[in-house]
Amino acid sequence: MTVTHRVRPSGRLWNPAADVYGCDKGWIVKVDLAGVCADDLEIEVKASSLIIDGCRRDTFFKEGFSYHQMEITYSRFEKTLHFPCSIEEASMAHDYRDGFLIINLRCK
Repeated sequence: MTVTHRVRPSGRLWNPAADVYGCDKGWIVKVDLAGVCADDLEIEVKASSLIIDGCRRDTFFKEGFSYHQMEITYSRFEKTLHFPCSIEEASMAHDYRDGFLIINLRCK
């Protein structure tokens, strides 16, 4: 006899990991965003903070499915990174590849 329980996705907030590198021209930020659609990302600069928000969605879940095991967090997220100086005047370029968001901040 097989018993299947329908389990709801976790309500916990996802806090993606980030690496920040200082270089002679500014900063490079790398954020681990596996499974996030690039269209669901927003990037904002405020004073000395970089704010990245978006949502990782479970695109495989369909009506009639039930979870057997669920370890991946699907939810909205907001990642705020603080810098030791203002980055408002920095030029920004970004790329999203292989599940990583790479942001180049070139300070003036």
